[in-house]
Amino acid sequence: MPAVTVDNILALPRVTQPAPEAISRPVLSVSTAPTGFEGEGFPVRRAFAGVDMARLDPFIHMDQMGEVEYAPGEARGTSWHPHRGFETVTYIIDGTFAHEDTHGGGGLITDGDTQWMTAGSGLLHIEAPPEELVVSGGVFHGLQLWVNLPAAQKFADPRYQNIDGTDSELVTTHDGAALIRIIAGSIGGFRGPGSTHTPIMMAHATIPAGVRADIPWEASYNGLVFVLSGSGTIGSTPADGSSPRPISAGQTIVTSAGDLMTLTADARQDVETPSLEVLLLGGRPIKEPVVQYGPFVMNTKAEVMAAFEDFRSGRLGRVPADALRPYRATEEELRDAVAAMPHGGTITTP
Repeated sequence: MPAVTVDNILALPRVTQPAPEAISRPVLSVSTAPTGFEGEGFPVRRAFAGVDMARLDPFIHMDQMGEVEYAPGEARGTSWHPHRGFETVTYIIDGTFAHEDTHGGGGLITDGDTQWMTAGSGLLHIEAPPEELVVSGGVFHGLQLWVNLPAAQKFADPRYQNIDGTDSELVTTHDGAALIRIIAGSIGGFRGPGSTHTPIMMAHATIPAGVRADIPWEASYNGLVFVLSGSGTIGSTPADGSSPRPISAGQTIVTSAGDLMTLTADARQDVETPSLEVLLLGGRPIKEPVVQYGPFVMNTKAEVMAAFEDFRSGRLGRVPADALRPYRATEEELRDAVAAMPHGGTITTP
């Protein structure tokens, strides 16, 4: 899991040490994400499936894309499609994705990079693996998160941010034991580079085997944890005698109120996943009605119907003639790629 890392974690700045009276956030629910397919057929885990929407607010939807090892010709993305009324956040842990939208945003994001697209009043966009990944195959792993916009900002001008992985705020816990990559919002006195319309926090933490991480948390935010890989526990042992809850890859944990998130990695981890890797999400609930259908997230059914009409009439933009398109490798390219592999391989024809 490449993402962004450091050679010496002890050289990083440390978040503030939790106060003795700080309350570790208790667990409300633990759910396992079902698997499915998105776009043109790439595998995903539906991280928020079955979770009460009121507890997710201001977050709407999240997919874990991969982790998958594509053979030549297998890599898939999405075709051009519309959005309105929210923000899409794509975080690439391993691999490369190309993005383009009808409002001028776009570029390549790779290991540890994040693209933050505010759909706002509406646009069309595409996310697809670049030609090299389609032809040669390779590892792909990432996340896409949907963040709601309040009613007053649902028709904000579209905006695109390309956040380089090296620009994420890299910090460690107060004891120097766990690595935290802050993408947006703040943790323990440090702020990530992402500019958000809604007060939220997004971070990726790596907790080595056997380590306990006490991560400061904004008390007015909700608290969500998604386990990318590894296993461990969440929560401390409060006075009522309850025990920390076990957690593992593919699980989403919803917590209730508190000042810190307590996560402990199991002392024994798989060889391929030596640490507990988690995505941390917190946000101030918007507390407005949500009507979501397909690619639109609005406050009323009438607004969703209007979004579909605007899309059909071209008012959300039109795909340029020279726009990015899903790449399809030729049979000759695929055979050359397989021949270059050390031990041969398989061909997936377009």
